[in-house]
Amino acid sequence: MKTYELIAPCHFGLEAVLKREIIDLGYEISSVEDGRVTFIGDAEAICRANIFLRTAERILLKVASFKAVTFEQLFDRTKEIDWNEFIPEDGKVWVTKASSVKSKLFSPSDIQSIIKKAIVEKMKQSYHTNTIPETGASYPLRVFFMKDIATIALDTTGISLHKRGYRPYTAKAPISETLAAALLMLTPWNKDRILVDPFCGSGTFPIEAAMIAANIAPGMNRSFLAESWKNLIPKKLWYEAMDEANEMIDDTVTVDIQGYDIDPEVVKLARENAKLAGVDHMIHFQQRSVEDLSHPKKYGFIVTNPPYGERIEEKENLPALYKIIGERMRGLDTWSTYIITSYEEAEKYIGRKADKNRKIYNGMIKTYFYQFLGPKPPKRERKEKE
Repeated sequence: MKTYELIAPCHFGLEAVLKREIIDLGYEISSVEDGRVTFIGDAEAICRANIFLRTAERILLKVASFKAVTFEQLFDRTKEIDWNEFIPEDGKVWVTKASSVKSKLFSPSDIQSIIKKAIVEKMKQSYHTNTIPETGASYPLRVFFMKDIATIALDTTGISLHKRGYRPYTAKAPISETLAAALLMLTPWNKDRILVDPFCGSGTFPIEAAMIAANIAPGMNRSFLAESWKNLIPKKLWYEAMDEANEMIDDTVTVDIQGYDIDPEVVKLARENAKLAGVDHMIHFQQRSVEDLSHPKKYGFIVTNPPYGERIEEKENLPALYKIIGERMRGLDTWSTYIITSYEEAEKYIGRKADKNRKIYNGMIKTYFYQFLGPKPPKRERKEKE
């Protein structure tokens, strides 16, 4: 089967997590750059990557990469590509997104229109026709310019992979599903350890944790744009990848995952989302204030996304809120706590310097993943759990 270079964009700062996922799926990494990991795979890999990867934003099929410093060069180099190998005669093609960094060509709209024009001209030649009907399947393209090198790729995913299909409604300032999964995978948490999110909102951290514990592939309850690309991906490959995902599920696993929120309507929403994800039986959601955060068991994990205070009036409340978080952490002194926030004075008011701190971009917001590590459980206790 023909192999391609496949590009998987991700959150800036989380490339290592995605790289590990791709290797675990059995594919060879060809490069790692800021916000993306490129790997080698065939048509089956496109199906499996879309269905199984928890931390990728989408899967792009790289068509070509070349230098272009003028629009004439961009047109000529794009037209040299054998587009008939990727797009059928009736395929609907357009550049859905163009971006440019440190390059002479920087106008997204001009890049988009010139590439589209070049593709249409080449397809007319290849298919010996005067018109391209564009009545068939969609083949959207994404173009990245970096230091005058253009990379053109087909988007196999469509709607971003963070849209798992279980979260039709969200609470205020939700964390994305891909980011939540990546942050969980940065911690040593596993299904045998307690996990609590005291600011659970629409339930993303607990739901992603439950899906990881039950081995539920994140792309099982949604469709992908490339499912209609019969010229590149046989339909049976999608069915086989989905069968593989189904066989791997173990939703009878015993876990202790809890989500709290002070707003009863938000808790209700989280329960509905967990139900749609098929993990509602694995999570205990409860209306509870962070002031009441406690747990009788030792060596648990707190993974949470507390309020950032993006609005000025909310910012005034943050010192008191983070002081409470610090007090609750001291009450759970054997626990490990992981907090993602853009609040730069979090450590000051928590009253403890994080053991590790990772800078991560949540969209355009610069955030910090503060990691407060607790002691490891005694060996005897660990063996009992194994």
